[in-house]
Amino acid sequence: MLRLWSSSLVHLLFPRTCAVCGATLQDGEESICLRCHMSMPRTNYHKQKDNPVERLFWGKVPLERATSYFFYHKGSDFRHLLHLLKYGGRKDIGCLMGRFMAEELKESGFFEGIDVIVPVPLHPRRQRERGYNQSECLAKGLSEVLGLPVDTSSVRRQIHTQTQTEKSVYERWENVKDIFYVAAPARLAHKHVLLVDDVLTTGATTTACADALADGVEGVRISVLTLAVAND
Repeated sequence: MLRLWSSSLVHLLFPRTCAVCGATLQDGEESICLRCHMSMPRTNYHKQKDNPVERLFWGKVPLERATSYFFYHKGSDFRHLLHLLKYGGRKDIGCLMGRFMAEELKESGFFEGIDVIVPVPLHPRRQRERGYNQSECLAKGLSEVLGLPVDTSSVRRQIHTQTQTEKSVYERWENVKDIFYVAAPARLAHKHVLLVDDVLTTGATTTACADALADGVEGVRISVLTLAVAND
């Protein structure tokens, strides 16, 4: 009872609000209100073979399958959600969205045959500055529902690059060239790896990471899942 009163007092003084619309969260709601959760612009690409996300990687890296959970565009309320996850210290959003993705995609068979989840790594310097890797948070949420292991050490980022945000398409690809390497190839050999990232725009970073896996790991199979895909 004391914990309940204490929790109620904390919520009264510091009300919990939706990361998308800012409305006060109700009991049972976590980080995102029910209305925003229901109105999230889902791609449903996991239901489509050769969907637009998969086609983004054609001719660049061989993938088993790929999808993104929802669309975002400039000015969208859901862009604020991504900003809080990436720069606002809101690790809870990543874990929650990972669970959402796992629950909604697992019935389609998207995760069938996956052996291990590998979040796209940040450079150690960037991770120290931010305090966490948002892709690891997504992977943790996925793992909680799917029961799959998360590997955060076999693939590493060896070059600290500038942010991709304001770069042109060509500059994005040049910025991520050869920035990843596989530190423990034997650990991933002959496994089906689910590569997880937060946002897909040109696909440059995700492709660079998948390239490192494909070139450095014997018999590896790769699938890709991102939280969002640009729809500008």
